[in-house]
Amino acid sequence: MKKIRCILSIGCALLFLFAGCGTKETPAADGAGSEAQDALLSVCASFYPMYDFAVKIGGEKARVTNMVPAGTEPHDWEPAAADIAGLEAADIFVYNGAGMEHWAHDILESLQNEDLIVAEASAGITLREGHHAHDEEEAEEEEEEEEGYDPHVWLDPLNAKRETENIKNAFASADPANADYYEANYAKYAAEFDALNEEFKEALSACQNRDIIVAHEAFGYLCAAYELNQVAIEGLSPDSEPDPAKMAEIIDFAQEHAVKVIFFEELVSPKVAEAVAEAVGAETRVLSPIEGLSDAEATAGGDYFSVMRQNLEALKFALQ
Repeated sequence: MKKIRCILSIGCALLFLFAGCGTKETPAADGAGSEAQDALLSVCASFYPMYDFAVKIGGEKARVTNMVPAGTEPHDWEPAAADIAGLEAADIFVYNGAGMEHWAHDILESLQNEDLIVAEASAGITLREGHHAHDEEEAEEEEEEEEGYDPHVWLDPLNAKRETENIKNAFASADPANADYYEANYAKYAAEFDALNEEFKEALSACQNRDIIVAHEAFGYLCAAYELNQVAIEGLSPDSEPDPAKMAEIIDFAQEHAVKVIFFEELVSPKVAEAVAEAVGAETRVLSPIEGLSDAEATAGGDYFSVMRQNLEALKFALQ
């Protein structure tokens, strides 16, 4: 939080030195002339799922920037002066909410961009309670913002559909002349979210084992949607460290329930998951919270749907 305050103090001074609000822009902006560029909605998205959903809605009508660089874990990321300057020039800011972007409240309070439309994608979704691990200095400052909720709502496809609807509404508000275009894009992807949900329901309903061990407590919404039991080694903050008692508890659970796969995520060190796997004779596999794409996934053209289907294959293997 001290870092954010420092950034806020210099952000305005650097406002006119920067043209964007992050590091990755949607291909809609590529190769277009300056006149076409000016006609596009300027959208800043807080991290990958928000970027992906905004790109799907905005299509060729928007220039969407992902504020968190590829390969960066977003939980502890904080905006730089360039990001704040980009928000001052943006038409729309899309963020998840529910405590995911611990910096968002202070940044939004500091902006002078009165025309900025803010889309809190998780608005209207019933949130799960969760525990965020912070050091003592930050805990008191961030308590009001995070409210102890699990922010990973997008891992339930029907929640992702609702988030995309909220983003669509923001686009239509910012650009009423193209509201039908954004509505049509939403309808297309809403059907894909529904189809993905049915794929998960059909595939996982046949699995007798319902327990998964994960390194990061990010899969509560997914597990609730498909009647799975998440056993997490670490909390909602992926850089938290389990104590020896917690490790022993997880190992005992894995042995008792014959768990053969320990899941970790691609943007965080797998060492804790590997330690548990070694102790119980299991293997490790990736289960992605889709907080960001790896360089390989981005290069291959991956998106929310492709990674979720990879998750489904990993779950089927672990639960068979």
